Amino acid sequence: MQFKKIFITVIFLGRLSFDTLAQGDLIITPNRVVFEGRKLKEELNLVNTGKGIATYSVSFVQRRMHEDGSFEMIQVPDSGQMFADPYLRIYPRQVTLEPGEPQVIMLQCRRKPGMKDGEYRSHLYFRSEKKYTPLGFKDSEPDPKSVSVQLTPIYGMSIPVIVRSGEVHATVSLSDLKLETDKTGQVNLTAVLNRKGTISVYGNLKAEFLPAHGKPISVGMANGVAVYTNLYKRHITIKLNNLAGISLTSGKLKLSYTSRADEQYVVYADAELNLQ
Repeated sequence: MQFKKIFITVIFLGRLSFDTLAQGDLIITPNRVVFEGRKLKEELNLVNTGKGIATYSVSFVQRRMHEDGSFEMIQVPDSGQMFADPYLRIYPRQVTLEPGEPQVIMLQCRRKPGMKDGEYRSHLYFRSEKKYTPLGFKDSEPDPKSVSVQLTPIYGMSIPVIVRSGEVHATVSLSDLKLETDKTGQVNLTAVLNRKGTISVYGNLKAEFLPAHGKPISVGMANGVAVYTNLYKRHITIKLNNLAGISLTSGKLKLSYTSRADEQYVVYADAELNLQ
């Protein structure tokens, strides 16, 4: 009997976002870039935290945000959205890092005459270029008696890059606060984050229990929450923790949308839910 030579590689692509972005063996700081006013340059710091040499290609991609906070790739901008990459330069476009080696990527904004007032957004994408050898191959040559499937993770991460031009503004509000309990018994606070204006909004969410008497108690948070210009609202869910000894049948829940921890503290919006 003669065996057919069948070799299959399945590739998974992943993306995460944190204040300091990290996935696989790559850390990127900062995780968000905004060019406004006279700002024209930004340095991005990359660090290889893995045990082997890693190569990453760098490019621009376009993403659409949905009301649940998820993203999808697009080619044509939505209404109210403008792409930033025609006004951006990034170099180098590919980096190879030794274990523990840092690297600085330079991002430059080049404004052009006639730009419309408003916000332009693209996402800077870092894609792993690691070369994997599928199962059944020896030194890149196939084993004629092997039939195999290898699950190969190809890691990718993206960060938003925003260019703001001319007169811009935005306001934000919170509405539709509700308590919900999921199938696991987890108690969540849901709400709608509303945006108006010509630019996106970005900040942290903080949930507090306000008892009839006594000090507020922090019960939940979510950092780095954005609503981009293709949306006017975003549905949010905050997991409530630290509920021991708290009765959710009295008092209030307060939800606040604030500036980030590394900025001067500002409350952009807040709302309360009366508990009965």
